[in-house]
Amino acid sequence: MFLQLILVLVVLIPLLAIVLDSQVGRALASRLEGRGIAAPPDVDAERVAYLEGEVERLSGEIERLDEESRFLHRLLAERPAQDASTLPPGDAPE
Repeated sequence: MFLQLILVLVVLIPLLAIVLDSQVGRALASRLEGRGIAAPPDVDAERVAYLEGEVERLSGEIERLDEESRFLHRLLAERPAQDASTLPPGDAPE
């Protein structure tokens, strides 16, 4: 009985070493390490504050682009229609 236990241990130790040194073992170890190390709460707060600032900046940029677009559309709509005689040479419609 005792001899069988020793034989099993002798076989399992190298087998366990091979498995733990494989990609699966490394992935399992990194996953276990990730659970044990918690990010400090201030890092998350800084990240959220940064993202909120970026959202505000991008919202302002979208509003500016929208205003530019409306202005250009208004200019194009209010521009008097030009006839072929007032167009520069080469721009006359065919």
